[in-house]
Amino acid sequence: MTQTPTKQQPQPPQQARAHFVVPAKHPMVTVLGSGDALLRVIEQAFPAVDIHVRGNEISAVGEAPEVALVQRLFDEMMLVLRTGQPMTEDGVERSIAMLRANGTAVDPDAETPAQVLTQNILSSRGRTIRPKTLNQKRYVDAIDTHTIVFGIGPAGTGKTYLAMAKAVQALQSKQVSRIILTRPAVEAGERLGFLPGTLYEKIDPYLRPLYDALHDMLDADSIPRLMAAGTIEVAPLAYMRGRTLNDAFIILDEAQNTSAEQMKMFLTRLGFDSKIVITGDVTQVDLPNGTKSGLRQIQDILTDIEDIHFSRLTSTDVVRHKLVGRIVDAYERYDDSIAGATGANGK
Repeated sequence: MTQTPTKQQPQPPQQARAHFVVPAKHPMVTVLGSGDALLRVIEQAFPAVDIHVRGNEISAVGEAPEVALVQRLFDEMMLVLRTGQPMTEDGVERSIAMLRANGTAVDPDAETPAQVLTQNILSSRGRTIRPKTLNQKRYVDAIDTHTIVFGIGPAGTGKTYLAMAKAVQALQSKQVSRIILTRPAVEAGERLGFLPGTLYEKIDPYLRPLYDALHDMLDADSIPRLMAAGTIEVAPLAYMRGRTLNDAFIILDEAQNTSAEQMKMFLTRLGFDSKIVITGDVTQVDLPNGTKSGLRQIQDILTDIEDIHFSRLTSTDVVRHKLVGRIVDAYERYDDSIAGATGANGK
């Protein structure tokens, strides 16, 4: 008689327990958030883990890999709180994303959420500018260690803002003697010649985002003085031609709107003791049809050149409203579907 093999039942996931004690010097509201807002973010991110709070003690029970991540999350949160910096819902969400990206194995060489969230770049009027994502931290670190850095990514990823903060930091620490901020005056739907006013009045709208960032980082009264002295210069890209820029921190913004010739012209302005950061979004090119973006082309030309770094940011690095990241992703999916349909039709 042949025996029918017994069907094995699936084994339940291995359960684990973790226990944390919050030091008395840290009020529980700093860990759990006002109205337990931070705790709710954690519970939504880890539905397979039961989290209980009693006094200053927190326990977590659930699937072993998830409990391990929860334990690491609370450890990272405590490291941030020890610096005196508060945890926010956004900071908790980004910490969870970083931990999940690193996996369950602990890599001693990997950047941790606490390292990202506590890296101060610049403090101004009681406000501190710091990276908020791992890619932003790597971008900032690359600016420290390379002469030329390209920050490429969608709107809202902090490409220009963080570069501006590094420029002001370099000026204040006397690493450079001046800051030069430039943009190509390429219009999105408008022609400069048809706009009213003088040349400076016409180009001002293109440079206004750079002025706005400066006002976030420097005392408003000092900016006109620094600009009058030439310590800070904000000018369209065409004004860079024929110059050699020494002892300067130079930022080229909206670089996707440079032609190949303009990009070459700008890069060859580099002088001694200077640093260049070039930012742009290759999905938002406003150049006339038939003009190739210098930012797109340069990625193929300079990839293997020493002391040049390409930092690529994505929708996960968007630090504006959450919808901005979703909008960026939606456009990418749409563009991919159009490209796929075009390829399938052989056009």
